[in-house]
Amino acid sequence: MSYIVTILLSTFNGEAYLPEQLASFLTQSFTDWRLLWRDDGSSDNSVAIMHRFAVSVGAERCRELTDSGTHYGAAASFLRLLAAGSSTAMVAFADQDDVWLPDKLSNAVRHVRAAGDVPVLYCARQFLVDEQLRGHRLSVLHSDKGFPACLTQNIANGNTLVMNQQAALLVTAASAPEASLHDWWSYIVISAHGGRVIFDPEPQVLYRLHEKNMIGRAQPWPERAMAALRRGPHVFMTTMRRHAGALKGAQLAMPPEALADLTKVDAALSGGFSSRVGALRCPRFRRESWLENILFSYWFIKG
Repeated sequence: MSYIVTILLSTFNGEAYLPEQLASFLTQSFTDWRLLWRDDGSSDNSVAIMHRFAVSVGAERCRELTDSGTHYGAAASFLRLLAAGSSTAMVAFADQDDVWLPDKLSNAVRHVRAAGDVPVLYCARQFLVDEQLRGHRLSVLHSDKGFPACLTQNIANGNTLVMNQQAALLVTAASAPEASLHDWWSYIVISAHGGRVIFDPEPQVLYRLHEKNMIGRAQPWPERAMAALRRGPHVFMTTMRRHAGALKGAQLAMPPEALADLTKVDAALSGGFSSRVGALRCPRFRRESWLENILFSYWFIKG
């Protein structure tokens, strides 16, 4: 049996929250989905919970990846799932500790279908909640600035991300660099290759914030700026170098304008002052807020 959407779920010691997320899949108004999952080396009851879920919905609808149980880390685990699930019309990343709102998939499918026959990446706002799902504070409202702005920051909330097959195949064809996040790398690849990036202003997920979040926390831009100041430029610039280098090395067919911008940015990252100032003149080589952009420009010129 074929399904329109393959939900990609990586589990790791998620027994405390996993049942609520699985239950939210079953309440989706869009029902033409299957679940592809792998465990990333859990020592709790996560695998047993998943096996019970598979029995309840049927083996065809809930399939475990063959390399389940080996620990790769969250990002690498999700990218392995993406490679295995990219034969379906759409794929949707799912975090084990969130709860999907009932129309999450139906809204994503509607937006992706309306975008036409091009690589499409859909993502959305979230409700930020505590461990007991209380709070419902809205996450940051982003807007896509295109390429190469995607090299400066990630706006694609991974727990809301849905891609069509064209986009998924592009991402799987480009090897992610070391320590890259699966959602950011997907956003970069799709943006660089002229795909359509859709950011839905309506929240679609209850994003549970707790001490064991695998990947990041959603923060307002003043908090993001302060966190960046505390980290310093090294991590930021190293990540940009890795992303630009991996994108250049992928040798996929990028639009001429994007390829020219990538060449300029990549050269500036290993070049001197004048080349860095020149790269900053790229119209879309910017972060969203003015404060973040000032800091980014300073770090980029300083190197």
